[in-house]
Amino acid sequence: MAITQPIRNRKDVRKLEAYYSTRGEWRNNMLVVCSVHTALRISDLLRLTWDDVYDFDRSIFRKEVVLNEGKTRKEKSFPINKRMLAALKRCVHFAQRGQALFLSRKGGSIGRIQAYRIIRAAAEALQFCFRVSCHSLRKTFGYMAWKNGTSPAVIMEVYNHSHFAITRRYLGVAKDDTDEVYFLMATIL
Repeated sequence: MAITQPIRNRKDVRKLEAYYSTRGEWRNNMLVVCSVHTALRISDLLRLTWDDVYDFDRSIFRKEVVLNEGKTRKEKSFPINKRMLAALKRCVHFAQRGQALFLSRKGGSIGRIQAYRIIRAAAEALQFCFRVSCHSLRKTFGYMAWKNGTSPAVIMEVYNHSHFAITRRYLGVAKDDTDEVYFLMATIL
């Protein structure tokens, strides 16, 4: 099995986020946006319900999401950022209490395979020359955070990793990234 890599180009991330919105496929757009901006495993993302993101009694979106991760059983909380909020707002008029956030035609949440198909179809249509999967989007979050100066220790905490070696592998540090350090040092020293 090939190792899934993060998307390394911000423009490609934006294209992927926009792919389904330009087609009016709001649930699929919401899936891509939330996959990139939560750093959740797809299994945890697909367990979310509208109650996790929306307060039906007050008719407002929650400021943060709190859940227990399936794999680690650790509690995780994260704020709903503006990109996620925009995607959620486009779908909230369909929302009902207790309903899966990523509702399938049969009721309940879409499955992991369907989520993969949605993300893969967009990547193929955009002619990405690299493999993109649900896990790519989780890794993209950390890679982009790292490239923008976030400490790997903080990224490790976001991912709930127990060892830095796992986080380092997630970041997908490539030869281009290490070469960049050498060029940067030429300007500093």
